[in-house]
Amino acid sequence: MNKRTTILILALLLLSLVLVACGGGDTQTVEVTRIVEVTRVVDAGGDVAPAPVLGDTLETVRNRGAVKCGGNQSVPGFGYINPDTNEFEGFDIDFCKAVAAAALGDATKFEIRPTTANERFPVLQSGEIDVLIRNTTWTLSRDTNLGADFQPTTFYDGQGMMVRKETGITDLEGLEGGTICVQSGTTTEKNLADVFRARGVEFTPVVFDDADKTREAYDQGQCDGFTTDKSGLVSQQILLAEPDAHVILDETMSKEPLGPLTRHGDNNWGDIVMWTVNCTIQAEELGITSENVDSFLGGEDPVVQNLLGEVGDLGTYMGLNADWCYQVIKQVGNYGEIYDRNLGPDTPFNLARGLNALWTDGGLLYSPPFR
Repeated sequence: MNKRTTILILALLLLSLVLVACGGGDTQTVEVTRIVEVTRVVDAGGDVAPAPVLGDTLETVRNRGAVKCGGNQSVPGFGYINPDTNEFEGFDIDFCKAVAAAALGDATKFEIRPTTANERFPVLQSGEIDVLIRNTTWTLSRDTNLGADFQPTTFYDGQGMMVRKETGITDLEGLEGGTICVQSGTTTEKNLADVFRARGVEFTPVVFDDADKTREAYDQGQCDGFTTDKSGLVSQQILLAEPDAHVILDETMSKEPLGPLTRHGDNNWGDIVMWTVNCTIQAEELGITSENVDSFLGGEDPVVQNLLGEVGDLGTYMGLNADWCYQVIKQVGNYGEIYDRNLGPDTPFNLARGLNALWTDGGLLYSPPFR
């Protein structure tokens, strides 16, 4: 869904020719010419994104005293502003808190920069944010063309379709000749066109630039269908005027692995985000929660000792304190706690874990070893 324009910039770094006489021998510094290739990106909205900003993100974060995350503010359950507290909450927001706990030892030291689908990649590339955690699908073109690195998938999803119950529509073919509300700058928009073309179903897309406008247009009857990731449909359904008057079709139109992105070129910061996610997964597998983590301290299990930083120097490899993962678990919780808090049985969504269960429970979540 992204178009790429590659611009070659020839940077001529001319070093002065220096001759130094020393003991009868000459040392010569030769003229050097370097060719630097800079990739710039044209996103679906036509804007040219700046070249990636490299550097020590961890040092920047520590000097600033907070982690800046690109997030969502209009997807309940994942990233939204709670009207009662006026604070950001959600599954993705909690992973931003987890990164803050790992990098700074304090899960409250974070800032959310709300982003639209079209602007989310440029603000990461420009250095305006440190990490993007915003319902973003891992695709080949994004992984190779945006100057960004995807970190572990935090939510395995798939694109779905919502329709009004009164229409009697039970499959995608039932939308023949209809209109479908879809958000621009997303994999959803391209998937919609691909799937319907493959099935020979004619439709008219009605495109909006954010989730709120897309939902509102559908709710007002401007479209016959509303498509986005199924998790997004579940979260948006509760905001409709009559939630029970709508149904999400069973069909899954695509694979949508969602997870954090970091800037390409700062591998250490990417490692920090990667292993923060793995920390929450490994903790759940070991049965370590925010409430019982202290009871695991002082034990003899080497796997637990490594995870909590009681032995070894795993944290120092990333420039972190030894107890970085302990802080993530203690302050934010393991993966299961994060999921249940935002999407589980005690929430309006009651989303089954499904593919987002641990591998030991038939799901896809699996952490590499902490050793």
